[in-house]
Amino acid sequence: MFTGIILSIGRIGKIEPKGGDVRLTVETGKLPMADTQLGDSIAVNGVCLTAVELGAHHFCADVSRETLSRTTLGACKAGTAVNLEPALTPTTRLGGHLVSGHVDGVGAIVQRQSDGRSERFILEAPPALAKYIAEKGSICVDGISLTVNSVDGARFGLNIVPHTLVETTLGQMHPGDKVNLEVDVIARYLERLLLGDKAATSGGVTLDLLQRSGFVT
Repeated sequence: MFTGIILSIGRIGKIEPKGGDVRLTVETGKLPMADTQLGDSIAVNGVCLTAVELGAHHFCADVSRETLSRTTLGACKAGTAVNLEPALTPTTRLGGHLVSGHVDGVGAIVQRQSDGRSERFILEAPPALAKYIAEKGSICVDGISLTVNSVDGARFGLNIVPHTLVETTLGQMHPGDKVNLEVDVIARYLERLLLGDKAATSGGVTLDLLQRSGFVT
């Protein structure tokens, strides 16, 4: 588990094809590595990866074809900047929200404009994820815990403060860029709980189910 609080901007150092998937070498920048051990989890742009080789300023991780196809890691090149966060510990301050590092889908930046010293972003999520995104709720974008300012269909707005622009890759991003999205884990489990015994057979939460459960009149 992670918090969505980015500790370093790293870079992809090397991409080695290995039997259909790849091994990534990630240069860790200012991320503290002294306590990192083999097998530890590190979130790279919000994707939970396992460290299989360690160096003073880098680590290597194997990335499956599944992960390459369902996240932006498949489009990364040597030199690509990435957000890094080590897994939380019992003493970690939970400054963001609970993040699993399991990406739900790839979204896109639609608009960016200045708003005082901050930047306003409009992003578009895959249609299937829209139901999990709520105004003033939490969402993880490339590993960054953020608050949703507004929602319009599958599009949602974010306000990015100067600190986040400097300390994450969002400061380098523009309309058209793709991002990894992870919705609030509570929303995913709430959907399954609403299904109750129908979870094993039903296709999902429907208006009829909500009405019968008393959530919609």
